[in-house]
Amino acid sequence: MENELILKNLSEARKKQLIAMWEVFKSNRVAYTSLYVLLGLIGLVIVGLFYTPYNPYDFDLSRARQPPSLKHLLGTDELGRDILSRLMVGGRYTIGISFISVLLGSIIGSTLGLISGFFGGRIDTVIQRVVDVALAFPTVLLAIALMVSLGPGILSLIVAISISTFPTYTRLVRGVVLQVVNEDYIAAVKLLGKSSWYIMFRHVLPNVLSPIIVQTTYYLGFSILLASALGFLGLGVPPPIPEWGAMISTGRVYLFSSPHIVVFPGLFIMITALSFNLIGDGLRDALDPKSRMFLRRF
Repeated sequence: MENELILKNLSEARKKQLIAMWEVFKSNRVAYTSLYVLLGLIGLVIVGLFYTPYNPYDFDLSRARQPPSLKHLLGTDELGRDILSRLMVGGRYTIGISFISVLLGSIIGSTLGLISGFFGGRIDTVIQRVVDVALAFPTVLLAIALMVSLGPGILSLIVAISISTFPTYTRLVRGVVLQVVNEDYIAAVKLLGKSSWYIMFRHVLPNVLSPIIVQTTYYLGFSILLASALGFLGLGVPPPIPEWGAMISTGRVYLFSSPHIVVFPGLFIMITALSFNLIGDGLRDALDPKSRMFLRRF
C-alpha cells in the first residue's frame, strides 16, 4: 500500500512537471508558432508519401520554367516538373536523413559520454582523444571528406552526418555526468550493490536527457543545412531523387531568369532549419527549472 502511494505521488509530480514545462514552452510564442509551422511541413511531406499533384519525376520540356500559377502552385523547374510535388517527395529524404543521422549520432555520442564520464580513467582518456581528433576538423569539412571516401548515397550521407555530430554529444553528456556522479543519491545506490550499468542508465541518464533533447533540436536544424549543402555539391542523394539541396544545385543556372526554381526549395530549407532552432530555444527554457520558477511568479 505504501509503495503504491509513493508511485502515485511520483506520477502526479511528473504530470505537474510536464504541465509546467508545456506552459513555459507555450509562453514562448516564437517557439510555439515554429512548432506548428514545422508540423505543417512534416504533414506536407507525409501527404507526399501517398499523394502529389503531379508525378515528381515526369518531365515535359513544353512546360519548363513556368512561374507559379493555379495549375502549378510553385511553378515548374527546368525540365517542366512540378516543384511542389518534388518538394513534397524530396522532404522525405532531406528531413528523414536528418532525423535518422542525428538520432544515430545522439545515441552513439551520448553512450560514449555516459561511459567516459561514469567510469573515467583510461576509458575516459581513450574516448576523449578520439573526440579531440573528430573535433579538430570543422564539421562541414569532415562530412565532405567522409562523403568523398564513402561515395554518394543515402546510407553514406547518414553515416557522414552521424560521425560529424556525435563528438559534441560525447563532450556535452560527459560534462553533465561528471556533475551527477558526485551526487549523494548516486552514492546511496552504489551502497545498495547495484551494477554500474544499472546506475548509469537508470539513475544517471535521466538527469542528462534535458541537454540531449535541446542539443538534438539544434542539430536537426544544422543537419538539414548540412544534408542540403552536400546535396548541392553533388555529394548527397543521387539524382533523379528530388532532394532539396540538389534541387537548388540543378536550378541555380536559372536563378535570374526563373528564380522560383531556386527560391522555393531554399525557403523550405530555411524555414525547416529555423523552426528546429527556435523550438530548441523554447525547449531550453522549458527544461530549465529556473524558467519554470520565473513563470510561476508572474
